[in-house]
Amino acid sequence: MHTEDTIAAISTPPGAGGIGIVRLSGSDSIKIADRIFRSPRKKKLARSPSHRILFGHIVDPATGEILDEVLVSVMKAPNTYTREDIVEINCHGGPVPLRRILELVLNTGARLAEPGEFTKRAFLNGRIDLARAEAVIDVINALTEESRKAAVRQLRGALSEKMEAIRQKLTELAAFVEAYIDFPEEDIEPLSLKDMQKTAADIRKSIRKLIDSARYGLILREGLKTAIVGRPNVGKSSLLNALLQQDRAIVTESPGTTRDVIEEYLNIRGLPVKIMDTAGIRNASNTAEREGVRRSLRSMEEADLVLLVIDGSRPLHRTDRELIEKSRPDKTILVINKTDLPVKINLNEPNMQEISAINGTGLEELKQKMVETALGGRAAGGADIVTNTRHVRALEKSLASLDSFLSGLSNKMPPEFLSVELRDALDAVGEILGVTTPEDILNRIFSEFCIGK
Repeated sequence: MHTEDTIAAISTPPGAGGIGIVRLSGSDSIKIADRIFRSPRKKKLARSPSHRILFGHIVDPATGEILDEVLVSVMKAPNTYTREDIVEINCHGGPVPLRRILELVLNTGARLAEPGEFTKRAFLNGRIDLARAEAVIDVINALTEESRKAAVRQLRGALSEKMEAIRQKLTELAAFVEAYIDFPEEDIEPLSLKDMQKTAADIRKSIRKLIDSARYGLILREGLKTAIVGRPNVGKSSLLNALLQQDRAIVTESPGTTRDVIEEYLNIRGLPVKIMDTAGIRNASNTAEREGVRRSLRSMEEADLVLLVIDGSRPLHRTDRELIEKSRPDKTILVINKTDLPVKINLNEPNMQEISAINGTGLEELKQKMVETALGGRAAGGADIVTNTRHVRALEKSLASLDSFLSGLSNKMPPEFLSVELRDALDAVGEILGVTTPEDILNRIFSEFCIGK
């Protein structure tokens, strides 16, 4: 990436809208915009105070053609998103004016921004750390209000402050150990074994707490992948429709109606849930249905949560028992459906809920069970939440190195060994903030952004 270039991109979504924005960032952004902007009062963007909006037109200087009537925002470094000069051209939000203005900007000296390059420049120029940069895309992609709140907390620095505090404590501990190695003859006030163990144990506790929060955090960010499985005609599609409160899946008396996995998102108690209605599991009679059954079994294995639906109005079938035996108790809710009819089964499973998908009985209790099972008994919410798989892996690396350090202390290992473990723990924490993150990981992170952000 050439950060000395001036970049430009459309920063509003595709399609028609009231307003569209073409954004520029870089040292030549104001100069480029001035070449194509015409103010009725002959005002120049370069002479405008920062953070002002000017009215005028975008004009092709080669032909004199007016492309659109616009409002242009001028924001001068360093008090901008990227800490570079930024210009935002607010035009009418149709695809044609946006495309024409962007082409004109590119022909006048800017280059097209790469995905996430505006935010990457904000990170490289020191305005935000990497954890906060990643929160930008989480705010954009938030699936529920709780997801948005968690992303905004991270964007405002809640996780970064926690990680910086951990990093500071690790740095102090590592500095003492390395000073002892480098200057063994000097009169260095020694930390007792007990003091080092306590400091490391306190750091470990903080890291462990963050890792434990990830189950809830990852659900908020990525959604709870939930599979509705069971034999044909037990009411799987009716349950999907009841949860969505709309007729999304076809419901008939004929078995085998659902041949493929139907996916929908819904919000349950603030958790984004990606719910999948699967084909009925049985010995299928044709190729299409056999493929549907295969996908159902795969969904059951890959899901974060399984709603195993059983028809309570009929005696327990052999396939029902097989599915119960295959299921993982920690991620499965046994849903006894059709309780509006006479119940003909008697089960005593630990995580079970009786419902009627037709009249809605038991649905609210089922939703609560879904949340409790998804979180594994942990409480939802809290300020210190890890929502990113990359962060979890880095914290786990740091925790493993810290455990090796504590083990080395107990076994009276040489200080050189202890220093290596502390440095590894420190580097892992630094990866989250972007202090020690390799370039290829940075590129992968920002490639997930949209081009205009």
